Amino acid sequence: MKFTPSAIIPEVVLIEPQVFGDHRGFFMETWQQGDFEAAGINLPFVQDNHSKSMRGVLRGLHYQLQKPQGKLVRVISGTIFDVAVDIRKGSPTYGQWVGETISADNKLMLWVPPGFAHGFYVLSAEAEFIYKCTEFYAPEYERTIRWDDKDLAIAWPLAGGEAPVLSEKDAVAPAFADAEVYA
Repeated sequence: MKFTPSAIIPEVVLIEPQVFGDHRGFFMETWQQGDFEAAGINLPFVQDNHSKSMRGVLRGLHYQLQKPQGKLVRVISGTIFDVAVDIRKGSPTYGQWVGETISADNKLMLWVPPGFAHGFYVLSAEAEFIYKCTEFYAPEYERTIRWDDKDLAIAWPLAGGEAPVLSEKDAVAPAFADAEVYA
């Protein structure tokens, strides 16, 4: 596997697995403890999640204020634009974001460490998104930040410039300036 720290936020890592393919299809390892430890990602994974969304759906920006989750994300069908926002107050990259296009075709993965808000936008007709988490889901600690926050200025690649499809919770999320963040 090739681990490439983001130029903007080095803790966010783009992971390119080694893919072995032939006329039958392909094989790849998506997680190998020794490789991840060697790359400095050494947290236990405790939960796997799988979601399916249609074109134009934006999920996020989500995080847990307590029991923060690190996430190893990948796409098994379709294409998404995946975003990680540093919300660790006092961090030199506080309020900065990283965005990557991840697809079933490019087979890339993204490591989003604890302390980051996370979201994604579906670029294809539909996408299936799976991710491993380092902490259990704790709805009582879940928080959101507005996807189109002016201070964050995330360059979402919105299809046709149209507003994304949001959950009720994401539609009323607070601005970054008003959000609870990690101390």
